[in-house]
Formats: sequence, structure tokens, C-alpha cells
Amino acid sequence: MDIMTLLGGIIGLGVIFFVLSTGGMLKFLLNWEAIILIFGGTLGSIMISYPWASLKWSISSFKLVLFPPKRPPIASLIRTIVYFAEISKKTGLESLSAEISKSPHPFLTDAVQMMLDGVDLHILRERMEHDINTTRLRHQQQTNIFTSAGTFAPIFGLLGTLIGVVQVLRNIQNPQMMGSSMAIAMTASFYGIFSANFVFLPIASKINYYSDEDILSREVISKGVLAIYEGDVPWLVSKKLEGFLSLALRRKAKAAKA
Repeated sequence: MDIMTLLGGIIGLGVIFFVLSTGGMLKFLLNWEAIILIFGGTLGSIMISYPWASLKWSISSFKLVLFPPKRPPIASLIRTIVYFAEISKKTGLESLSAEISKSPHPFLTDAVQMMLDGVDLHILRERMEHDINTTRLRHQQQTNIFTSAGTFAPIFGLLGTLIGVVQVLRNIQNPQMMGSSMAIAMTASFYGIFSANFVFLPIASKINYYSDEDILSREVISKGVLAIYEGDVPWLVSKKLEGFLSLALRRKAKAAKA
């Protein structure tokens, strides 16, 4: 399990629980009308906004936030690719068949296997680029789904508040009914804001982080495998990958500042 996700959840829930219990508001929090309105309305809006082809990956994306896959560091990938380049230069490209089991990343394994199978250089480049673009698109769709949920939830919270206010005005002569109506209004706002800022948007941010990490790894692998296939010496392969990595990180930092 991702320790930061676990700690963040414990801290956030602990703070909210402490504040509500201190103010004596905890007993008013469980309001099924507000819960159904916020989460049911948000789910309905998401289903309208996105097709099933995208929504079916949402559970996997949620699991990814809690249990991220173990990916090798970029530096480890570069070392492995340079090692493969050394083997290829010394004993030939076919000798990589005995080393392919040492690959730390499935994308590298597939790319090296295609290279060993004699796939044309241009076809290999196209297939790797297609895989990278498909992966990027799938990750972006999942990020957009949770970002949209984080946008819809507070709006349904506002809708719940309006419904509660209308009920208060309708029952203005009945103090008991006014109290229950105000409870709906306040808890709806709470669940809308809470779910957006503590569930949906953080999940979208974490998916986006893992997506950038995965795409960068695949791009490094693609550059390295193509360099090996073109017959570059190990030193040149290493310099190409280090240069590409440095450029990619600078672009990412520049985009984050923009």
C-alpha cells in the first residue's frame, strides 16, 4: 500500500473527526438523503459524461492509488538498457535472448523481444509510439473522470443546500421540520466539498503523477531500444538517454511553473 496515501487519509479523517466531535456535530453528519444526493448525483453525471469504455478502468485506477505497481527507477532502467547495449555489441543482437529475463519492465521485455524477432526498425518505432500514446490517453481519461467528479460533487452539495433552504421556507411554521431541513442543507454542502477535495481531486492528482512516471519510463525504454537496434555503442546509448531524461525533466518543470 502507498504509505503517503494511507497517512494522508488518516490525518485528514482524524482532523475532520476531531473538529466535528469537539463541536458536537458528529451525530448530525450521518444524513442518508444528503449522501444519496451527492454521491448518486455525481455518479449519474459521470455516467452521462463518459462512456463505459473509460469508466470500466475507474476501479483499477482507484486501486492504483492505494496499491501502486512497483516500477523500477529511471536510473535502473538506463543501466539495464546500457547493459543490453554492451551485450549486443560484444556478442551480437541475438545474445539478448539470454538476458531478456533480467528486464525490470514489461515494456522493455516486449520491445527487446520484437527486436529479436526481426521486426523492422520503423515498425518497431511505430508500435512503441502507439503503445505510449495509448497508455497516455487511458491515463488522461482516468484523470479526467476523477477531476470531473471533483467538479460535480460541490455543485450537488450546493443543490442540496438549496433543497434544504426551500424545505425550511416551506416549514417555517414548524420548528422541528425546519431543523431537519437545515441538517440536509448543511450536510449536503459538507459531503460535496469533502468528497471533492479529499477523495476525487487527490485521486486525480495521484493518477496523473503515476501516469507521468510511467510514460517517462516507456519513452526512455523506446529511445534506448531504438539506439541499440541502430547499433550505437553503449557510451552513446547512455549519453542519449541521459540527455533525453534531462530534457524531459526540464520540460516538465517548465510546464509545472506555467
